[in-house]
Amino acid sequence: MAKEIKTVDEFEREVLQSDIPVLVDFWAPWCGPCRMLAPTIEELSQEYEGKVKVVKVNTDELPMVAMQYGIRGIPTVILFVNGEPADVKVGLQPKAVFENMIARFLGE
Repeated sequence: MAKEIKTVDEFEREVLQSDIPVLVDFWAPWCGPCRMLAPTIEELSQEYEGKVKVVKVNTDELPMVAMQYGIRGIPTVILFVNGEPADVKVGLQPKAVFENMIARFLGE
């Protein structure tokens, strides 16, 4: 299950200091497309368990993190590799888009 990031410290620990790639879903509870994307994010978290960490950041609860990465629209999904944003997708996307995004950085 995708981990919900609740604090800036937790974001730094779970995302920026991770030794494996991290897929971060920036979302908010009031966002319809975010809710539509949620099942896909959960599937990815299960399918890539141990290879890619999948986390969720509620932009209403952590607006400073969203601002730091220039999030203007949600859902925005960023793949972090070695603590740096490596790829970004904005808006509701099909699962294959995220699978391709991940595969490029896992060398699959």
